[in-house]
Amino acid sequence: MTVDYAFIRAPFDAVVLTKNADIGDIITPLGAAANAKAAVVSIADMNSLQVEVDVSESNIGQVAVKQPCEIQLDALPDSRFRGEVYMIVPTADRTKATILVKVKFVDNDARILPEMSAKVAFLQRQMNEDDLRPRTAVNSGSLVTRDGKSSVFLIRDGQLAETPVTTGEKIGDMVEILSGVKAGDRIVRRPAGSLKTGTRVSVSEK
Repeated sequence: MTVDYAFIRAPFDAVVLTKNADIGDIITPLGAAANAKAAVVSIADMNSLQVEVDVSESNIGQVAVKQPCEIQLDALPDSRFRGEVYMIVPTADRTKATILVKVKFVDNDARILPEMSAKVAFLQRQMNEDDLRPRTAVNSGSLVTRDGKSSVFLIRDGQLAETPVTTGEKIGDMVEILSGVKAGDRIVRRPAGSLKTGTRVSVSEK
């Protein structure tokens, strides 16, 4: 039976994140001694990762358990992950006037790692396939309409080029662009009526 104490068993299936102790180290449950370690390894269940979000007290009424969410990781800015409100912690942080909300990932992804920074958008309804489709959009103020046709002023090599575009759905103050420009193109934010193709411009890098 004494040999059984030489084995370390995890309470659940997990992945070892860090090895905290070496041969000869003293291990105690609470790490009370000055030269003692409180844990041999740190582990995590990669299938149950959650995002902890501070929600202001004034907005907590708009959040509900099982509410659909969209999660964006700072390390993966081009990816969006489906989420769901798992728990609203029943206590408030008086110093920040916030309440902690835990959001779980709906889908497992090997790129999601513990301690990553994340942003969460709380949704009114579950996203469908069309919502997940990548879209190119511009601010509605960037569009120029002449004879019922829309265009934008592209900035290329320090000159303006009025470019026809095909518009789609209006999304808030943005308008979906189906063709004519692509992600990463530079356009004039609020074009004046006097602008025309060939006008030389300089871009302020701020």
